[in-house]
Amino acid sequence: MTGAARPAFYALRPGGWRDYVTLLHPPYTLWHLSYVALGAALAPRMRWGMLGWTTLAFLLAMGVGAHALDELQGRPLRTRIPDGVLIALAVVSIGAACAIGVVVATQSTLWLLAFVAAGGFIVVAYNLELLGGALHSDAWFAGAWGAFPVLTAYFASAERIRAEAVAAAAFAFVVSLAQRRLSTEARRVRRGGGELPPDAERLLRAPESALRLLSAALPALAGALLLMRAG
Repeated sequence: MTGAARPAFYALRPGGWRDYVTLLHPPYTLWHLSYVALGAALAPRMRWGMLGWTTLAFLLAMGVGAHALDELQGRPLRTRIPDGVLIALAVVSIGAACAIGVVVATQSTLWLLAFVAAGGFIVVAYNLELLGGALHSDAWFAGAWGAFPVLTAYFASAERIRAEAVAAAAFAFVVSLAQRRLSTEARRVRRGGGELPPDAERLLRAPESALRLLSAALPALAGALLLMRAG
C-alpha cells in the first residue's frame, strides 16, 4: 500500500465541497452526537423537542465549530478552505450553539447556562490548544466530547443529574478514550509524511477497523435507546 496518504480514512479528495464534508469528520461527529441521544434517552422523561435542540447545538459547536478551529491549527485534514472561511464557520456555529443554549435555559432552568458556558470554553480552549495545550490531552478529549454531551443532554431533559447519567458519562468517557488512542495511532501512520509507508496497510488495519466498527456501534446503541423511548 503506497501512494499519497489521505489524512483520515473518511477524508475525500481535496477541493471544493468535498473539503467541507471532510471537515465535519462524518463518522466521528455522528459517533459523538450519539452521546447526546444516550443522555436524553436515559432521562426520566423523554423530551423530544429538547433532544432536537441539544443535538443541533452540539452539531454546530462540535461538528462544525470545533473542527473548523482544529483545521486552523496546522491543517491536519489538508483542506483548501480559506482561513477566513474557517474562522467564520467557527464563530457563527459556536455562537449559534451558545444562543440555542441560552434560549433553552431561559425556558427551562437557568442552571443550564453553566453547561453552555463550559461548552463554549471547552470548544475554544481545546481546539485552539490554549493554556499551552494543557487541555489538549486524551483525558480532556474524552471528557469534552464523550462525558460532557451525555451529562448536558441528560440535564437538559431532567434538570438534574442522577446516578444513571454519571454511569453513562463514564461509559462515554472510556469509549472516547479508546477512540482517541486508536485514532492517534492511525494519524501517526497517515500523517507522518507525504507517502504511506510500505507496511501501512498492516499498521492501519487494526486501529481503523476498530474505529469503523465503533463509529457504527455507538449510533446503533443510541438508536435502540431512542426506539425504546418512542415505544
